[in-house]
Amino acid sequence: MRTTGGIEPETVREGMRLLEVDGAGFDPLDRKFLLTIIEQHDGGPVGIDTLAATLGEERGTLEDLVEPFLIQRGYLQRGPRGRLVTEATYRHLGIEPRTREGGLFST
Repeated sequence: MRTTGGIEPETVREGMRLLEVDGAGFDPLDRKFLLTIIEQHDGGPVGIDTLAATLGEERGTLEDLVEPFLIQRGYLQRGPRGRLVTEATYRHLGIEPRTREGGLFST
């Protein structure tokens, strides 16, 4: 068998599929985190302690492992009253955002 000495794209795709990582880099915990904010807290704001309790995860795990990636990629914002998902989150997850009077996505 002959190889190119590098990692083949198909190998990467298969690894990502096995790890359940999507095209945006979301793993199952990322999706669960964002969906919890959307489905149980109307898109936010919601406090980190509430999210940790709801997800059964440690606050530090969410703050250190989940949030930095989502904030850097523009899917999560930290506000004075808690965490909020962005319009990009709704688009990526294929969910129609609910508009709230005077809210983040109202027109």
